[in-house]
Amino acid sequence: MSRQVTILGAGLVGSLLAIILRKRGYEVNLYERRPDMRAAAISAGKSINLATSHRGWKALELAGLKTEMEPLAIPMYGRYLHQPDGNTAFQPYSKNNEAIYSVSRGDLNKKLMTLAEKHGVKIHFEHRCTHIDVANNIVSFELPHQSHKVIHADLLFGADGAFSALREAYTHLNRVSCDQVYLEYAYKELCILPGHNGEWLVEKNALHIWPRGNYMLIALPNTDGTFTCTLFMPFEGPISFEKLKTEADVTTFFNDHFADAKALMPELLKDFFTNPTSSLITTRISSWYHNDKSALIGDAAHAIVPFYGQGMNAGFEDCTVLSALMDKHGEDWDTILKAYQVMRKPNGDAVRQLALDNFTEMRDKVADSKFLERKKIEKDLGKRFPDLFVSVYEMVSFSHTPYDTAIQCIHAQDQLLQRIMKEGDFFINVENNGFCDNLGKWVTDYHNAVQQLDFGNEA
Repeated sequence: MSRQVTILGAGLVGSLLAIILRKRGYEVNLYERRPDMRAAAISAGKSINLATSHRGWKALELAGLKTEMEPLAIPMYGRYLHQPDGNTAFQPYSKNNEAIYSVSRGDLNKKLMTLAEKHGVKIHFEHRCTHIDVANNIVSFELPHQSHKVIHADLLFGADGAFSALREAYTHLNRVSCDQVYLEYAYKELCILPGHNGEWLVEKNALHIWPRGNYMLIALPNTDGTFTCTLFMPFEGPISFEKLKTEADVTTFFNDHFADAKALMPELLKDFFTNPTSSLITTRISSWYHNDKSALIGDAAHAIVPFYGQGMNAGFEDCTVLSALMDKHGEDWDTILKAYQVMRKPNGDAVRQLALDNFTEMRDKVADSKFLERKKIEKDLGKRFPDLFVSVYEMVSFSHTPYDTAIQCIHAQDQLLQRIMKEGDFFINVENNGFCDNLGKWVTDYHNAVQQLDFGNEA
């Protein structure tokens, strides 16, 4: 007889996991601290669009939602850079014209919850978890009007996000270490409105970035012609949120640094002073599970900053890995959760670091001519040597290569690209047969080195 499952958090990962388990015959109860977003207004200002890539689409296909979500997803084939001098540049993501997809977080979450209920999952809204006795799987909730509920969970999953109650409870167990790091940066959501006829006013099929060194603005397209924009900037300092206290401060700042974007934001001041200034946090914990009783998943296990577009994708991949482990081990949850920890913990740590590194790249390096040259060379190498070279970005976004494997390739790719660029102008050099002979040897040496890593499809 299948065990009863309790899941904390009806966000994206919790709802997807509920569907997967319910399809396998488990009785699933999903507890969510917020009201039902399908009936209540979602608070504005904290809905950074999702950048769905291969790992996310695979999970949506597993849930039976891929076909339904595809019409709501807008392909973004690369970064569209808006430089301080007014120049623009397009930087493709893939040598094969592949795309990541802009999807509304709210739309996807609503569809996942509706599908979960359709399959028989019971969702309990406005249940805020206040305490968990991990050893005995006893969970306490606070309900509206200060009423309380206590349940005994059979099998418990914490899908309750970056401030997970289950992760907090794990920190009180013996030999479990956890770190929670706040960045000195914050973010604020803004909006580019559509044109008079509902059209997109900047390139629709791209992720727009205004890189400014220590801060940046990004914009992702929506199906209604708008762009969800996010300003990332330090909380404090010479250029920071603390310096933007008045409408005049904000107007001057945007005129000086993002004038082209400001011209497309008639509601800038309203959005800026209405939407919250939100923190960025990363988390890491040594153990993702406890015996055969409970486990963390998604942001509860590995909250990351949103700069690689992999937060949801990584959480969804947790679900596909669990599904594959259930295929292999049936209902042996002691074996399943041990294997889940071994397979996913290194990848959770790796994607955390990848996301932090990509923040530096997006706000600073993409404005550097040498960096842009390197990216062009990467694409050319991928086309010349498709069986030998794949950029780290393409590994992460357009394959199921484990994150831990991808991050181990960075050093080898850095060495290869530095060697190539030391020779001068690559696109002139490749006209020389002697250089091409050396290039082939260098790329082959790189390939042989990284082949020592495990490129297996873990999901």
